[in-house]
Amino acid sequence: MADLSFCILREKMVVNVCDGKKLGHVIDISFNSHGHILGIIVPGDKKFIKSFSAGDSIFIPWRCICKIGEDTILVELNGDITPAEC
Repeated sequence: MADLSFCILREKMVVNVCDGKKLGHVIDISFNSHGHILGIIVPGDKKFIKSFSAGDSIFIPWRCICKIGEDTILVELNGDITPAEC
């Protein structure tokens, strides 16, 4: 796979492979102090993640990303938007 920039990642739709739900486009990327990617952040449906987060976005750990394709990023999250066994 070629190197990707944030501008390219934010154009891709994030889809959960567990239920086929479209989670939206990448709105942010989380890094640690050493520059390693921790995960991506997508907008959330407030009623859907009410029990998951006080905010309105969903954090997806990098280990839960299955595949980054031409138009889509496939992630593996279980039904209540928590990381599945990735």
